Amino acid sequence: MTIKKLINAKGHITPGVLNQPVDEINYLDYDLRTVMDRPRSKLARRWRFNQFQFVSVTGPGWVFGMALVDLKLLGSGFFYLYDFASGQMFEHSFMSPLALGTRIEPYPEHGSASFNKGDVSMRILPFDGGRTVSVSAPGGIRIKLTLKEDNDPLRLVCPAGYSGWVFTRKSAGLAVEGEILWDHRIWRCDEATRGAVDWSCGFMRRETAWNWASIAGQLQDGRPIGLNLAAGVNETGMTENALWLDGRCQKLGAARFRFDRYLAGSDWHVTTEDGRVDLHFVPAAARKEKLNAGILASNFRQYVGTYNGTITDESGAKIAIQGLQGLVEDHFARW
Repeated sequence: MTIKKLINAKGHITPGVLNQPVDEINYLDYDLRTVMDRPRSKLARRWRFNQFQFVSVTGPGWVFGMALVDLKLLGSGFFYLYDFASGQMFEHSFMSPLALGTRIEPYPEHGSASFNKGDVSMRILPFDGGRTVSVSAPGGIRIKLTLKEDNDPLRLVCPAGYSGWVFTRKSAGLAVEGEILWDHRIWRCDEATRGAVDWSCGFMRRETAWNWASIAGQLQDGRPIGLNLAAGVNETGMTENALWLDGRCQKLGAARFRFDRYLAGSDWHVTTEDGRVDLHFVPAAARKEKLNAGILASNFRQYVGTYNGTITDESGAKIAIQGLQGLVEDHFARW
C-alpha cells in the first residue's frame, strides 16, 4: 500500500512514523497559516517550502558526501571526498540565486534531484530499491555511485514551529557500487562499502539548529550497520533516530550530543536516552560553510571521523563499534 499524498483533503498532515511509502508531497495543498491564523497564499506556500537531499558513502579509507538544496531564494550543491590515508579533503560547493538550475521533485520514492551550474552537473536518480548518484565537474571529476537494497527506510512527518511540518525519509547501511574519479585519482567501492540517504522537506522553523550523527558501515562479523541520530529537529514528541542492522530499521530514543562547539577537532559523545547508543566520535576533518545574507543564514560544520563505543539492538544484544568511520554535524540555519 502507498500513501498517495502526504496532505489530506482538509489540508492537514497526520504526524508520526509512516509505515507506507508516500507517493507525493503535495505541499501546495497544505493549510499554511501565519502565527495569527491568517491563511497564507499559494505563492507564499510555494516560496516557504524547503527541500534538500544528502547522500553519503563510506568506502575503504574514504568518505564521500553530497547535498542538493532548494530554498527557493537560493539553490546550492556541494560534494566532497575525505581520504583518511593522506588526510586530504577534496571539496567543491556552488550556489545559485533563486535556485536556478536546482530541481528536486516532491516525490520521495521516485522523484529525481539535480543541480546544474556551468560545467557542473550533480544528480540523484531513484530506482526501485535504491538511488544512483552522479557528478560531472571540471578537474577530471567523474563520480558514479549506486546505493542499493534500500528496503526499510524510516519515514516520519512531524510538526515544526507554530504551523509548519517536516517530512523526512532516511536510510543507512546500504550496499554501494561504483567509483570516484578526481584529478586522475580513483577511489573504488568494495564489498564493505555502505551508504546513507536523507530526503527531507517541509515548512520548517524560520530558525532551525540541529546536531546529527550518521554511520554507514560494516561490523567485524560482516553485518551491515547504519545509524541516524538527530537532536534539535523533528522532535515534536517524536524523533528520526534509527538503527539499521542487516537492512532492517529499528527505532531509537532521543539523542544527546556532548561536544565543544568552539574547540575545533574536539571529541563528541553521542548517546540516546534509552541507553542503547553510547558512542565517542573523533573528528579527522571538517567541511565548514558560513553564510549570512540577512533573510538566509547558515553556520554549517560537518565532521568526518571515527566512532568507537557500543550500540544495543532491540533484542538487548550489545554491538561493539570499533573504528567505524562516519559523520557528525553542527548546523544553524535561517531560511
